[in-house]
Amino acid sequence: MMVVKGDRRVGDSQGGAPPVMTDASGAEGNVAARSSISGGRVAVIVAMVFAALLTIAYWAVWFGGGRDLLASSHAASYYTFEDAFPAADGWLALTLLLGALGLALNRPWGLLWGLLAGGAGVYLGCMDVLFDLENGIYLVPKGGDPGAVIIEASINVLTFLLSAVVLTYLWRKRRALVGAGGRWRITARPRAQLRGAG
Repeated sequence: MMVVKGDRRVGDSQGGAPPVMTDASGAEGNVAARSSISGGRVAVIVAMVFAALLTIAYWAVWFGGGRDLLASSHAASYYTFEDAFPAADGWLALTLLLGALGLALNRPWGLLWGLLAGGAGVYLGCMDVLFDLENGIYLVPKGGDPGAVIIEASINVLTFLLSAVVLTYLWRKRRALVGAGGRWRITARPRAQLRGAG
């Protein structure tokens, strides 16, 4: 592995391994993690904050008297189902905001909270979609207003889309993110050690 201390190359034992650098305290981190925030990361951060604020706004409207605007059905079972979501959606919003903050500050815990947010989004999306399919929520009654159905379907699509984007981005960038902030040591183990560990 090529090690960079200051501006000096110490050695290169594995050609394809990413360079490692040390900070003032001697901690090492991936060079890619020390670079300025990329446009891709900015887009993910913005999307996460937007999703968190949209979730909060949804429940503010729901409990603020705008249920009829958002409700895709007026059956008692639908309201019971929706009323069970605020705690889970609150957790989703929290993980989104903490994940976005961690990514913006280039901290390793941004990866943890971002992955929690992506997983929570997939889980909640699956619950929502299955309930909607089993109870005909996506069907617009004759002469009914399709607006609420469109809102419901849009929320479902956006939930899965955002979750997929966040999880894919974070997984692809996990090595750089874990090495962010100079708090983690990333080293390449020789192939012989990896074979012996198995």
